[in-house]
Amino acid sequence: MEKQGNIRISSENMMPIIKKWLYSEKDIFLREIIANASDAITKLKKLTELGEAQGDDYKITVTTDSKAGTLTVEDNGIGMTADEVETYITQIAFSGAADFLDKYEKAGGDGIIGHFGLGFYSAYMVSDTIEIFTKSYRDGSTGVHWSSDGNSTYTIGDCDKETRGTKIVMHIAQEEKEFLKENVIRNLLSKYCAFMPYDIYLNPKVGEENKPVNTTAPLYLKQPKECTDEEYKNFYRDTFSDFNEPLFWIHLNMEYPFRLKGILYFPKVRKQVELERGQVKLYCNQVYIADNIKEVIPEFLMLLNGVIDCPDIPLNVSRSFLQNDTQVQKIAKHITKKVADKLTELYKKDKERYENCWKDLSTFVKFGCIKDDSFYDKVKDIILFKNLAGEYVPVESVYGDEVTDEDAKAGKEPKAVYYVSDESKQAQYVKMFRDAGLDAVICDNFIDSHFISYLEYKNPKRVRFLRIDADVADALKEENGENKEIEEIFKKILDGKKLKIKSEKLKNPAVPAVINASEFMRRMSEMNSFYQMGGGIDDLTLIVNTANPSVQALLTAEEGSKQIAVMQLYYLSLMSYRQLTPEENTEFMQTNEKLLEKFFQN
Repeated sequence: MEKQGNIRISSENMMPIIKKWLYSEKDIFLREIIANASDAITKLKKLTELGEAQGDDYKITVTTDSKAGTLTVEDNGIGMTADEVETYITQIAFSGAADFLDKYEKAGGDGIIGHFGLGFYSAYMVSDTIEIFTKSYRDGSTGVHWSSDGNSTYTIGDCDKETRGTKIVMHIAQEEKEFLKENVIRNLLSKYCAFMPYDIYLNPKVGEENKPVNTTAPLYLKQPKECTDEEYKNFYRDTFSDFNEPLFWIHLNMEYPFRLKGILYFPKVRKQVELERGQVKLYCNQVYIADNIKEVIPEFLMLLNGVIDCPDIPLNVSRSFLQNDTQVQKIAKHITKKVADKLTELYKKDKERYENCWKDLSTFVKFGCIKDDSFYDKVKDIILFKNLAGEYVPVESVYGDEVTDEDAKAGKEPKAVYYVSDESKQAQYVKMFRDAGLDAVICDNFIDSHFISYLEYKNPKRVRFLRIDADVADALKEENGENKEIEEIFKKILDGKKLKIKSEKLKNPAVPAVINASEFMRRMSEMNSFYQMGGGIDDLTLIVNTANPSVQALLTAEEGSKQIAVMQLYYLSLMSYRQLTPEENTEFMQTNEKLLEKFFQN
């Protein structure tokens, strides 16, 4: 016979779980307690607006008492009756915020933070016992005192509290005494409560003018047209402790189809060697949630610094919820669009400033394109490359015409665009290009090797990128310049070196030889190195210039001189391509000694 019943959860079993697993970081308890205090004030404020209560001079006070071992948070909000304490405090997960909104739907939900009713119990992560002293705003209400050690029992009774509001007294556990230090609490208030909507005072002095630890009206809540450049810069400096001025910023301000406010700053790049993660702070009704939540803020935007406040995102919510919530996905797409629109606007209205910022912007833009195709589609026409003359040119001018299927059948390939990854190391190749009136683009950012592959993927019929030392451009050489006899001389002497030998007649006779490397194999080598999959892949070709007088002289030189000259030309070419290994450097020095001996003998 089947029987139905209700599952019952014992508080003795529930409380240890709440204490240990409710939050990943125990210091977040202070945010939860103050968020509750803020809600209490917001409720009273809304009832006052409806004419059902009276309230003013709203504030929250935090007090540390190391002697008594207590941390106290007190508000002058709506307060609670004994029945409300029994309901909202003793029934775990009963949301006082939700109940208030049900009763006072006409007051609206703006500013109400709490949703789940679990925040109060987070204080037990650091407390042995918690006491509540509260008094309702209702006329004739008496003070209520509630106390519990966080187990299955509590006591409740009257107290002589004279003013409305709630005071939470946390008796801090012995092992958590750091939360009794004023500087620790001040740092937590700065982290979690910097923009709370009501003044928060820490250990205020009686008879003195005390300054709140928070800013109740952060700049992002203002209308963009009301903000000055100086205010934006000051807010950036104060919020992120960065005294370098940002390049520019984007002020987000939306009410429909979702509420969203915030400011995103583009910081100056401090170094080019790695992707520097920024700090995008996410808030809900001015209460800090977390930094860099990728479900809300696209990953590439985390290179920026910024503040985003979205009341439509619950204060406490799982990552899985964010990943599957369509509203959150819309928010992320909107933020991406606003950033792309701002960049496009700057490019069109102030191209000179955009170009001046490009060095700092490029890492962000390129990373954004690689991570988000929709972002690439929005900014693809404002991507810039710097050429050998130091001028910025739009990416469209770099591409060639699209190769049709018929062209491909005829052997035509997409336009070869040569790029320079290191102007110093590739100086010989750069000079050859300049002397021949050829151009190349500078791709010396660490992300460029990935970015050019991405551009080839997006434009397979219009462009293929070759590093300037990957192949001798047709414009650098004469037709029919091969010399098999010279090739054989080099092959014989350099036998055992892992490289191919090829002769060409270059238009610049001053260059005796250059090293070329397969673009494909080098990219494979770089990828292997990036993923730590082993050493580099050698696929080098020594291009010998048959127009060079020194090379031509090899045809009639004696065998000993040929040996020395070929080795010298080989190592000089290799040094222009990369740094010599210790073994190669030793052999090069020995060749130099032989060359000097030969010189003095003559």
